[in-house]
Amino acid sequence: MTQRRQVRLSRRFYQRAPELLARALLGKAVVIGEQTGIIVETEAYLGTRDLASHARFGLTQRNRVMFGQAGVAYVYLCYGMHNMLNVVSGREGDPGAVLIRALDLGSDPALARGPGKLTRALGVTREHNSIDLVTDDHMYIRHGRRINPDRIARGPRIGVDYAGAWADALLRFWIADHPAVSRRPGRSGRRLSRSATSRPTRPADQGVS
Repeated sequence: MTQRRQVRLSRRFYQRAPELLARALLGKAVVIGEQTGIIVETEAYLGTRDLASHARFGLTQRNRVMFGQAGVAYVYLCYGMHNMLNVVSGREGDPGAVLIRALDLGSDPALARGPGKLTRALGVTREHNSIDLVTDDHMYIRHGRRINPDRIARGPRIGVDYAGAWADALLRFWIADHPAVSRRPGRSGRRLSRSATSRPTRPADQGVS
């Protein structure tokens, strides 16, 4: 088990639907140089029909990484001040991604409690955009500990009120009760049932297939 935890994630691992990858990444370890953080919170962005996703605008210079191969870092600047670390998922040409929202750095849980804080703590900038996490020697994600499905919670994504029905989609995932999670669940936060771990959650009125 210890040896497996040192193995980086393969391309195939990332080639799954964003909401499935968002759950699967919990407990995995982001490695940047000598720094390591365990992923404790994620958000899934499903593609062009997801009105909270950058892909809703179609292919642009900013989001073109999302349309490429899975397992590549997508880093963008939010509000002109916060770098956001995402991982491209799914099939090439189908622009899904997972936002890494919080990490456990093993010391102060507040250091990487939020997407802007974690990139500052790890020194992630837009220079890291388009890095291939499968092949790069400096930046990658490796196996960590398995998170029991009963410990995974889900709820709506944060800061996407503009996205209509998609704002209520249960596409944020976190390790329940972990002190490094960026925001405690409100009334809509809930634990995943075992049956829900294989079922995506999307707005019913969007007709997404």
